[in-house]
Amino acid sequence: MQHFYLQIYRHALFAGDEDAWVNLSNLGIHPDMLQQLAEFGVIEVRRGRVPVQQAQRLHRMLRLRQNLGVNLHGAVIIMDLLERIEQLEDEIERLKIIGK
Repeated sequence: MQHFYLQIYRHALFAGDEDAWVNLSNLGIHPDMLQQLAEFGVIEVRRGRVPVQQAQRLHRMLRLRQNLGVNLHGAVIIMDLLERIEQLEDEIERLKIIGK
């Protein structure tokens, strides 16, 4: 039986500038895929750019697709769940600090 392991990395493409926007051409993602993601409401595209946070999310989704073979819809759902888990973990840490 084969065992598969999932590693999740949290990193920033651009440290400290969360209000910045990234040119779509710099992402190296096929334009048709970007249009699909915009239609799904996954990313917000303005004048050929996306917010840095969404660019980070896109790269995580692409890693899911490339490394695990997850389709686009599955990658979107997984990202939503991972982000929710991160929010809950942050909330738990905040509550631990308050409780001390």
